[in-house]
Amino acid sequence: MQPRANYVKASPSTYQAMAALQAAVNDSGLEHALLELVKIRASQINGCAFCLDMHTKDARAAGETEQRIYLLDAWREAGLYSDRERAALAWTEAVTRVADGHVPDDVYAQARAQFSEEELAKLTLAVVVINGWNRFAIAFRSEAGHYQPRRTQRGRAA
Repeated sequence: MQPRANYVKASPSTYQAMAALQAAVNDSGLEHALLELVKIRASQINGCAFCLDMHTKDARAAGETEQRIYLLDAWREAGLYSDRERAALAWTEAVTRVADGHVPDDVYAQARAQFSEEELAKLTLAVVVINGWNRFAIAFRSEAGHYQPRRTQRGRAA
C-alpha cells in the first residue's frame, strides 16, 4: 500500500493537538510498561501496522519481554500479566470496541478494583489517544517498518 497524505505536514495544528493529548498520557503517572501494553493491544484490535511497529519496538527498548509481547493477543490465556495489567487490557478492549456493547459492568468493576477513579480516567485517555493515533495512521496509510525508538538517559524509550 502506498502512503497517502502526510497529515503532520498537512495540518501541524492537528498533529500538535494529538501530541498534547499524548503528553498528558505520558505525564499521567501510569506505569510506562502498562501504557505500552495498552497501546499494543489497541493497535492489534484496530490492525494498525504503523503503531504496532512503533509500540512493540518501544516496549522492547523499555525492557518488555518478547514473550509478553507475542502473547498479548491471548492475554486471557497467558499467565504472564498482573491483575492490574489484565484489568487495563480488558478496559482497553472494551473502550476500543465500544460499539460492540459499550463497556460492560464487569469490566468496569475489574478496572475499579485495580485503578482509582483518577487512574481510570487517565487510562481511558490513554485508550482514546492510541485509538486516535491508530485512525490517523490507518487513514493516511503511514508506512510501518522504519520506526526507531528514542532512548532516554535511563535507557527507556521516550
